[in-house]
Amino acid sequence: MPEGHTVHRLAHAFRELFGGHRLSVSSPQGRFAAGAALLDGHVLTATEAHGKQLFLAFSPDGAGGHGPGGDGVRWLRVHLGLYGSWTFAGDASFTAPHAIGAPRRRVSEEETALAEQPGNGVAAGLWYPPEPRGAVRVRLRGEHGVADLTGPTACEVVTAGEKEAVHARLGPDPLRPDGDPAAFVAGVRARRRAVGELLMDQSVIAGVGNIYRAEALYRARLHPLRLGRDTPAARLRGIWSDLVDLMGDGVATGRIVTTRPEHRRDQDDRWYVYHRAGTPCLVCGTRVAESEMQGRRLFWCPRCQRAPRPADRA
Repeated sequence: MPEGHTVHRLAHAFRELFGGHRLSVSSPQGRFAAGAALLDGHVLTATEAHGKQLFLAFSPDGAGGHGPGGDGVRWLRVHLGLYGSWTFAGDASFTAPHAIGAPRRRVSEEETALAEQPGNGVAAGLWYPPEPRGAVRVRLRGEHGVADLTGPTACEVVTAGEKEAVHARLGPDPLRPDGDPAAFVAGVRARRRAVGELLMDQSVIAGVGNIYRAEALYRARLHPLRLGRDTPAARLRGIWSDLVDLMGDGVATGRIVTTRPEHRRDQDDRWYVYHRAGTPCLVCGTRVAESEMQGRRLFWCPRCQRAPRPADRA
């Protein structure tokens, strides 16, 4: 499942590639035909990400998009989930630093650069949209390119009020200007649940996935089974600050790199513990441990992240 930095990169990509453009919106698969009809021919006026939720604002007259929303402004809400992805294609002018290509590797979430597709006319100086590939739920088409959505968990048209209700259900996002570290700290310390669970709870902190969960806890030297209520506020503020930096780098580069330069033996040493079960810790040499927490794989170093006493996890 894409982590929050990927969704923020998508918001940037749509703003740079389609912002202010009147778009053709269709549903080649057919499952989103009614929603596509509500947006077809409208102008993309704003893009926004909150955690793993992407919002695209459409207006028939090109106005609105921020605040409570004016008459006629509708939002396309997309949650990619485990299998969703966006694919971009276009002519030579259809480029953006934050464009997200597909396919994306499931483990490292690497992004594939936009590539010329055989037969789409790019090499000849012409461009026309490629045929949809796979079950394309939504196609956004502008003058110079298209974006195809496949396999999302959620894809719907919402009003400004319905959009605000989604925000209200989400915790603070380290990548948003309104992200509130105090709300995160209070949310964790109010719960008698393991901090490893709480970092994946989107109502506590939005946008953190399995990689950032494992790596942020390692960098904080915090065991994932430590109860939220027993975690010092200072440690939690440190985790928030660290996530702001790490996820911000992810937005800028499209890659998750959490290791410090002095701990990298080679270019593959990008993570301390995630997906490294059974291999030596890059800092202390102890074998990285693996378990399961709420159906997701959990990684930590038994030495660098000391286990809490049994009474602390009761």
